[in-house]
Amino acid sequence: MQSILIVDDEAKLRELLARILKLEGYRVLEAESLKVAESILQKEEVLVVLMDVRLPDGNGVEYCKSIKVRYPLIEIIPLTAFGTITDGVKAIQNGAFDYIVKGDDNERIIPLISKAFEKIELRARVRDLENRVSKKYSFDNIVGVSELIKQAIGLSQKVAQTDATVLLTGETGTGKEVFAQSIHQASKRSSKPFLAINCSAFSREILESELFGHKAGSFTGAAKDKKGLLEEADGGTLFLDEIGEMSPDLQAKLLRVLESGEFIKVGEAKVSKVNLRIIGATNRDLAEEIKSGNFREDLYYRISVFKIALPALRDRKEDIPLIAQFYLEELNLKINGKVRGLSEGLKNKLQQLPWRGNVRELKNVMERMIILADGDILTEIELPLEYQLTSDTALSILSLEDMEKEHIRKILQVTKGNKAEAAKILNIGLTTLYRKIEDYHIT
Repeated sequence: MQSILIVDDEAKLRELLARILKLEGYRVLEAESLKVAESILQKEEVLVVLMDVRLPDGNGVEYCKSIKVRYPLIEIIPLTAFGTITDGVKAIQNGAFDYIVKGDDNERIIPLISKAFEKIELRARVRDLENRVSKKYSFDNIVGVSELIKQAIGLSQKVAQTDATVLLTGETGTGKEVFAQSIHQASKRSSKPFLAINCSAFSREILESELFGHKAGSFTGAAKDKKGLLEEADGGTLFLDEIGEMSPDLQAKLLRVLESGEFIKVGEAKVSKVNLRIIGATNRDLAEEIKSGNFREDLYYRISVFKIALPALRDRKEDIPLIAQFYLEELNLKINGKVRGLSEGLKNKLQQLPWRGNVRELKNVMERMIILADGDILTEIELPLEYQLTSDTALSILSLEDMEKEHIRKILQVTKGNKAEAAKILNIGLTTLYRKIEDYHIT
């Protein structure tokens, strides 16, 4: 129950307010002095304080500041007399939520208290979200025990304490953005924005506008001024994924940002300045791109001050079962799955697969398996057919007939028993499907 403390030396007013608030469903505590109020605050979980500004043992206006310093989550609403409105204003300056004039603002009391609790609840949700984001993007949440991943984590933790520019290299799906987020979260810039952009997803013109911003009228469609990501990320971190895809002229502009913190918006003449950290990522060999004339050598040396290579999943096979179990638990919550583990056979099979899409591919496969799972333990039978066909081990486990039977059963699950739809997906006639269902005793 939401608790309110009323601090007022006028017993009748205090009792009247308490009665009104109790009828609204609040838990009400009362104090006739600052001394009693202090004792209650130390023992009880109070969220809102209604407090007279003139009390026998002190000044409520000054006490506002004391409460906010020691109990920053509490919202305070001073009660002032008409002639002491300036006290209410000063109390707000000392951290009060708002103030009420005794006798004149009776109708405001309940709505104002309701708004104070709304602010408290919103702040709690924001804090919870920040905690979840911090936990999600912490190094503790990167799964793996292999030497390769531990080395990458160790290097990232060290560079996070600095402002050095970082270049993350590795194949697609190795978790470069997760590492970038974790570096940001462990840095002194963690309270500032982390923004990310994939440089390969935009044309040269749009990428320039997205990064540097533009002035209204600078090109067709630029109806108003736009802040770029450099400006939006000021004080924080900007993650440039697939930086090797950036055009040479934008590379030159980025080099200026790295060297001086200066940039010019599209269509503007004046120079803007920012203070941010840049983390780049690429799955290309930038040294080869330099030889081919596709990447500036001077930019390469600026962005690779600290280079971290993220290993491919097939190079850290001992981590695969751990990552699969991690995603199983995460996806169970997301899709209300009931699967609780993986069979030893499935773990072995997952370690044999090539995982060209790395961690991202493994996550997608786990999600498909959990959606279609019948029991609470995933086995190699649940693997999508294309993964079962990629190793001799799978072929020794299942005959062609078994694989066809299992595939038909899974498709029927996906179509929720709609045989006409299943026949279309399987690219066979409906009568053929009925025959196979009968032959294989599929129920």
